[in-house]
Amino acid sequence: MTEETAHSILSADEILDIVDENDSVTGQARRAEVYAKNLRHRCVFVMARDPRGRIFVHRRTADKLLFPSLYDMFVGGVVGAGESYETAALREAEEELGVSGLPAPRELFALLYETEDIKEWARVYEVTLPSDQVAPQPEEVAWWTFLDDAELGRRLAVWPWVPDGLAAYTHLTEYREV
Repeated sequence: MTEETAHSILSADEILDIVDENDSVTGQARRAEVYAKNLRHRCVFVMARDPRGRIFVHRRTADKLLFPSLYDMFVGGVVGAGESYETAALREAEEELGVSGLPAPRELFALLYETEDIKEWARVYEVTLPSDQVAPQPEEVAWWTFLDDAELGRRLAVWPWVPDGLAAYTHLTEYREV
């Protein structure tokens, strides 16, 4: 069994809080069940920028449980059962980027995202990395780079993006224009 396969199996067994339309906890379930039954759960999106303001963009690995091999402009993931959004945002950013000692990500807004495939309450954060030196987690990140806002904008219509991340990015763009 490869390390990536073992990681996916462990991921599928992770316990998540199930939440209602008001983001109140109503129960718990394994991640695999959450995805299979499209149960509403919590997640975090963290936009990571290097000191020059460029955004960390990556392609997810092919063995991800959700949205394999798609591009994302956020790092992040699910919030574990009983875990706060803030704790999850910092944990996910440090794990995925392979950087320890990050400053606490700054919360921007909450977003309810629901489709036929996924239902989630998300909190969107932003963090500035102390340098552009990252060591992304190979189980999560197949390819990565830093893009400025204009270049990311040009890639939106070209690359296949994770749909919830794209929705969060669209909302973030609108949020910043207000």
